[in-house]
Amino acid sequence: QLQLVESGGGLVQIGGSLRLSCTASGSSVDYYAIAWFRRAPGKGDEGVSCSSPPGGNTYYIDSVKGRFVTSRDSAKNTVYLQMSELKSEDTAVYYCVPVIHCYSETYYPRIGGSWGQGTQVTVSS
Repeated sequence: QLQLVESGGGLVQIGGSLRLSCTASGSSVDYYAIAWFRRAPGKGDEGVSCSSPPGGNTYYIDSVKGRFVTSRDSAKNTVYLQMSELKSEDTAVYYCVPVIHCYSETYYPRIGGSWGQGTQVTVSS
């Protein structure tokens, strides 16, 4: 069974960069579509990007297009979220989860199961 652990969050200034890691165990991450979600204080869960298995599409929500890039390292069984030009509104806990399929920029239903511990990203001025 696939298990995912997020890491790489931290405190960064507006305009800065961070790279989040989503490290898999129990199965190859390349068998799965993997999405990044975020949860900001007082807000619901927001899908940020969805990465299909190798050869498939990757989607981003409009607010992060051109700033965030998802990539995979099969050898490390890890999916990354490279975040640049960070804004205060990017402050949130970020989670990576397996999804059924990346259908569009905003539709990628989760397979199910509990969320991981996430990784906190705080963008300050």
